[in-house]
Amino acid sequence: MLTAEPKLGDGSDTLSRQIYRVLLEKIISLQLKPFEVLSEVSIANEFGVSRTPTREALVRLADLGLVEVVSQRGTFVAPMRELDLERSQFAREAIETCLLERVIQLGRYSDLASRLEVEIGIQETSARMGNMKRFCQSDDAFHALIAETAGYPHVQSEIDRAKVHMDRIRHLVLKGVGDMGLVVDQHKAIAMAVASGETGRSQDALQVHLRRVLRLIEEAKVSFPEYFGSSLQRRLVRQRLRRDCLRSAHKQSVCASSP
Repeated sequence: MLTAEPKLGDGSDTLSRQIYRVLLEKIISLQLKPFEVLSEVSIANEFGVSRTPTREALVRLADLGLVEVVSQRGTFVAPMRELDLERSQFAREAIETCLLERVIQLGRYSDLASRLEVEIGIQETSARMGNMKRFCQSDDAFHALIAETAGYPHVQSEIDRAKVHMDRIRHLVLKGVGDMGLVVDQHKAIAMAVASGETGRSQDALQVHLRRVLRLIEEAKVSFPEYFGSSLQRRLVRQRLRRDCLRSAHKQSVCASSP
Protein backbone atom coordinates (compact mmCIF):
# COMPACT_ATOMS: atom_id res chain seq x y z
CA MET A 1 0.00 0.00 0.00
CA LEU A 2 2.84 2.40 0.82
CA THR A 3 4.72 3.11 -2.39
CA ALA A 4 8.01 4.04 -0.72
CA GLU A 5 9.72 2.03 1.98
CA PRO A 6 8.83 3.70 5.29
CA LYS A 7 11.77 4.54 7.51
CA LEU A 8 11.29 5.34 11.16
CA GLY A 9 13.81 7.52 12.90
CA ASP A 10 15.26 6.90 16.32
CA GLY A 11 14.74 10.40 17.70
CA SER A 12 12.38 11.59 20.37
CA ASP A 13 9.24 11.17 18.28
CA THR A 14 7.07 8.24 19.21
CA LEU A 15 6.46 5.52 16.64
CA SER A 16 2.83 6.56 16.28
CA ARG A 17 3.82 10.16 15.52
CA GLN A 18 6.25 9.06 12.85
CA ILE A 19 3.73 6.71 11.25
CA TYR A 20 1.18 9.51 11.40
CA ARG A 21 3.52 11.86 9.52
CA VAL A 22 4.23 9.35 6.76
CA LEU A 23 0.56 8.56 6.26
CA LEU A 24 -0.40 12.24 6.47
CA GLU A 25 2.01 13.13 3.67
CA LYS A 26 0.73 10.31 1.49
CA ILE A 27 -2.92 11.25 2.04
CA ILE A 28 -2.32 14.94 1.36
CA SER A 29 -0.25 14.20 -1.77
CA LEU A 30 -2.96 11.75 -2.94
CA GLN A 31 -0.59 8.78 -2.96
CA LEU A 32 -3.28 7.34 -0.73
CA LYS A 33 -6.51 8.31 -2.45
CA PRO A 34 -9.97 8.97 -1.03
CA PHE A 35 -11.92 5.77 -0.26
CA GLU A 36 -8.74 3.67 -0.33
CA VAL A 37 -8.94 1.03 2.39
CA LEU A 38 -6.20 1.19 5.04
CA SER A 39 -5.27 -2.13 6.60
CA GLU A 40 -4.01 -1.68 10.15
CA VAL A 41 -2.19 -5.03 9.95
CA SER A 42 -0.57 -4.24 6.59
CA ILE A 43 0.62 -0.81 7.75
CA ALA A 44 2.05 -2.27 10.95
CA ASN A 45 3.88 -4.96 8.98
CA GLU A 46 5.33 -2.49 6.50
CA PHE A 47 6.62 -0.29 9.29
CA GLY A 48 7.80 -3.28 11.27
CA VAL A 49 5.89 -2.24 14.39
CA SER A 50 3.01 -3.51 16.47
CA ARG A 51 -0.58 -2.57 15.74
CA THR A 52 -0.79 -0.21 18.72
CA PRO A 53 1.23 2.74 17.31
CA THR A 54 -0.43 2.16 13.93
CA ARG A 55 -3.86 2.38 15.51
CA GLU A 56 -2.86 5.55 17.38
CA ALA A 57 -1.65 7.16 14.14
CA LEU A 58 -4.94 6.33 12.40
CA VAL A 59 -6.90 7.82 15.30
CA ARG A 60 -4.97 11.09 14.94
CA LEU A 61 -5.71 11.14 11.21
CA ALA A 62 -9.37 10.48 11.97
CA ASP A 63 -9.37 13.47 14.33
CA LEU A 64 -8.27 15.61 11.38
CA GLY A 65 -11.05 14.17 9.22
CA LEU A 66 -8.60 12.51 6.83
CA VAL A 67 -9.60 8.91 7.52
CA GLU A 68 -12.83 7.24 8.55
CA VAL A 69 -12.92 4.33 10.97
CA VAL A 70 -15.77 1.85 10.72
CA SER A 71 -16.12 0.18 14.12
CA GLN A 72 -15.03 -3.48 14.15
CA ARG A 73 -14.58 -3.44 10.38
CA GLY A 74 -11.77 -1.24 9.18
CA THR A 75 -10.52 2.14 8.04
CA PHE A 76 -10.43 4.02 4.75
CA VAL A 77 -9.14 7.38 3.50
CA ALA A 78 -11.86 9.99 3.87
CA PRO A 79 -13.26 11.62 0.74
CA MET A 80 -12.94 15.34 0.09
CA ARG A 81 -15.89 17.31 1.39
CA GLU A 82 -16.87 20.88 0.61
CA LEU A 83 -17.62 21.70 4.24
CA ASP A 84 -14.15 20.53 5.35
CA LEU A 85 -12.54 22.59 2.61
CA GLU A 86 -14.52 25.70 3.50
CA ARG A 87 -13.67 25.39 7.20
CA SER A 88 -10.01 24.81 6.37
CA GLN A 89 -9.87 27.85 4.13
CA PHE A 90 -11.67 30.06 6.64
CA ALA A 91 -9.34 29.16 9.51
CA ARG A 92 -6.23 29.64 7.43
CA GLU A 93 -7.32 33.00 6.06
CA ALA A 94 -8.26 34.28 9.51
CA ILE A 95 -4.85 33.41 10.97
CA GLU A 96 -2.65 34.47 8.06
CA THR A 97 -4.32 37.84 7.47
CA CYS A 98 -3.89 38.70 11.17
CA LEU A 99 -0.22 37.69 11.01
CA LEU A 100 0.27 39.82 7.92
CA GLU A 101 -1.27 42.81 9.66
CA ARG A 102 1.18 42.34 12.54
CA VAL A 103 4.14 42.22 10.13
CA ILE A 104 3.17 45.60 8.71
CA GLN A 105 2.47 47.10 12.13
CA LEU A 106 5.95 46.06 13.24
CA GLY A 107 7.47 47.69 10.16
CA ARG A 108 8.91 44.41 8.90
CA TYR A 109 7.14 44.45 5.55
CA SER A 110 10.23 45.23 3.44
CA ASP A 111 12.09 42.28 4.93
CA LEU A 112 9.10 39.99 4.34
CA ALA A 113 8.67 41.17 0.75
CA SER A 114 12.34 40.43 -0.02
CA ARG A 115 12.11 36.94 1.43
CA LEU A 116 8.88 36.24 -0.43
CA GLU A 117 10.60 37.18 -3.70
CA VAL A 118 13.24 34.52 -3.07
CA GLU A 119 10.56 31.84 -2.78
CA ILE A 120 8.81 33.15 -5.89
CA GLY A 121 12.03 32.61 -7.82
CA ILE A 122 12.15 29.01 -6.62
CA GLN A 123 8.52 28.53 -7.63
CA GLU A 124 9.10 29.90 -11.13
CA THR A 125 11.99 27.50 -11.64
CA SER A 126 9.99 24.58 -10.24
CA ALA A 127 7.04 25.41 -12.50
CA ARG A 128 9.26 25.49 -15.60
CA MET A 129 10.71 22.11 -14.67
CA GLY A 130 7.31 20.66 -13.82
CA ASN A 131 8.56 19.79 -10.33
CA MET A 132 5.34 19.94 -8.36
CA LYS A 133 6.84 18.53 -5.16
CA ARG A 134 9.45 21.28 -4.97
CA PHE A 135 6.85 23.85 -5.98
CA CYS A 136 4.57 22.84 -3.11
CA GLN A 137 7.46 22.91 -0.65
CA SER A 138 8.26 26.46 -1.70
CA ASP A 139 4.57 27.37 -1.54
CA ASP A 140 4.51 26.20 2.08
CA ALA A 141 7.73 28.12 2.83
CA PHE A 142 6.25 31.25 1.23
CA HIS A 143 3.33 31.29 3.64
CA ALA A 144 5.40 30.18 6.65
CA LEU A 145 7.50 33.34 6.20
CA ILE A 146 4.49 35.42 7.20
CA ALA A 147 4.24 33.78 10.63
CA GLU A 148 8.01 33.83 11.07
CA THR A 149 8.37 37.51 10.21
CA ALA A 150 5.44 38.34 12.49
CA GLY A 151 7.45 36.82 15.34
CA TYR A 152 5.08 33.89 15.81
CA PRO A 153 6.74 30.95 13.99
CA HIS A 154 5.07 28.51 16.40
CA VAL A 155 1.67 29.52 15.01
CA GLN A 156 2.59 27.79 11.76
CA SER A 157 1.82 24.41 13.33
CA GLU A 158 -1.76 25.60 13.91
CA ILE A 159 -1.97 26.80 10.32
CA ASP A 160 -0.65 23.47 9.06
CA ARG A 161 -3.33 21.66 11.02
CA ALA A 162 -6.03 24.01 9.77
CA LYS A 163 -5.08 23.71 6.11
CA VAL A 164 -4.75 19.94 5.66
CA HIS A 165 -7.94 19.76 3.58
CA MET A 166 -6.80 22.70 1.45
CA ASP A 167 -3.50 20.90 0.90
CA ARG A 168 -5.30 17.89 -0.57
CA ILE A 169 -7.28 20.00 -2.99
CA ARG A 170 -4.09 21.92 -3.82
CA HIS A 171 -2.37 18.73 -4.97
CA LEU A 172 -5.47 17.79 -6.92
CA VAL A 173 -5.88 21.06 -8.80
CA LEU A 174 -2.18 21.46 -9.54
CA LYS A 175 -2.30 18.09 -11.26
CA GLY A 176 -5.17 18.96 -13.53
CA VAL A 177 -7.51 21.86 -12.93
CA GLY A 178 -5.11 24.41 -11.52
CA ASP A 179 -2.05 26.11 -12.91
CA MET A 180 1.22 26.70 -11.09
CA GLY A 181 1.70 29.87 -13.15
CA LEU A 182 -1.44 31.40 -11.67
CA VAL A 183 -0.23 30.63 -8.16
CA VAL A 184 3.08 32.35 -8.92
CA ASP A 185 1.25 35.41 -10.24
CA GLN A 186 -0.84 35.62 -7.08
CA HIS A 187 2.27 35.26 -4.93
CA LYS A 188 3.86 38.13 -6.86
CA ALA A 189 0.80 40.26 -6.18
CA ILE A 190 1.09 39.48 -2.46
CA ALA A 191 4.79 40.35 -2.39
CA MET A 192 4.19 43.66 -4.20
CA ALA A 193 1.36 44.58 -1.85
CA VAL A 194 3.47 43.74 1.20
CA ALA A 195 6.35 45.84 -0.13
CA SER A 196 3.98 48.84 -0.23
CA GLY A 197 3.44 48.57 3.50
CA GLU A 198 -0.33 48.94 3.06
CA THR A 199 -2.25 46.61 5.36
CA GLY A 200 -5.53 46.58 3.43
CA ARG A 201 -3.88 46.04 0.07
CA SER A 202 -1.71 43.24 1.45
CA GLN A 203 -4.61 41.45 3.10
CA ASP A 204 -6.74 41.77 -0.03
CA ALA A 205 -4.02 40.16 -2.16
CA LEU A 206 -3.66 37.33 0.35
CA GLN A 207 -7.42 36.80 0.50
CA VAL A 208 -7.70 36.55 -3.29
CA HIS A 209 -5.02 33.87 -3.24
CA LEU A 210 -6.43 31.85 -0.34
CA ARG A 211 -10.00 32.02 -1.64
CA ARG A 212 -9.00 30.63 -5.02
CA VAL A 213 -9.55 27.10 -3.73
CA LEU A 214 -13.23 27.84 -3.12
CA ARG A 215 -13.72 28.73 -6.78
CA LEU A 216 -11.99 25.55 -7.90
CA ILE A 217 -14.02 23.10 -5.85
CA GLU A 218 -16.88 22.74 -8.34
CA GLU A 219 -14.47 22.36 -11.26
CA ALA A 220 -12.45 19.80 -9.34
CA LYS A 221 -15.62 17.84 -8.51
CA VAL A 222 -16.40 17.59 -12.22
CA SER A 223 -12.87 16.53 -13.18
CA PHE A 224 -12.27 14.23 -10.20
CA PRO A 225 -15.68 13.07 -8.92
CA GLU A 226 -14.16 9.88 -7.49
CA TYR A 227 -12.29 11.94 -4.86
CA PHE A 228 -15.38 13.58 -3.39
CA GLY A 229 -17.81 12.14 -0.90
CA SER A 230 -21.09 10.49 -1.81
CA SER A 231 -23.36 8.22 0.20
CA LEU A 232 -23.10 5.54 -2.51
CA GLN A 233 -19.29 5.49 -2.44
CA ARG A 234 -19.22 5.36 1.35
CA ARG A 235 -21.72 2.51 1.31
CA LEU A 236 -19.62 0.55 -1.19
CA VAL A 237 -16.49 1.01 0.89
CA ARG A 238 -18.29 -0.07 4.04
CA GLN A 239 -19.59 -3.17 2.23
CA ARG A 240 -16.06 -3.99 1.15
CA LEU A 241 -14.80 -3.58 4.71
CA ARG A 242 -17.58 -5.85 5.96
CA ARG A 243 -16.66 -8.53 3.39
CA ASP A 244 -13.00 -8.32 4.38
CA CYS A 245 -13.96 -8.58 8.04
CA LEU A 246 -16.12 -11.66 7.41
CA ARG A 247 -13.39 -13.31 5.32
CA SER A 248 -10.86 -12.66 8.06
CA ALA A 249 -13.18 -14.12 10.69
CA HIS A 250 -13.83 -17.18 8.50
CA LYS A 251 -10.12 -17.71 7.94
CA GLN A 252 -9.43 -17.55 11.66
CA SER A 253 -12.25 -20.03 12.30
CA VAL A 254 -10.82 -22.47 9.73
CA CYS A 255 -7.33 -22.16 11.19
CA ALA A 256 -8.64 -22.73 14.71
CA SER A 257 -10.51 -25.89 13.66
CA SER A 258 -7.56 -27.38 11.78
CA PRO A 259 -5.71 -30.19 13.61
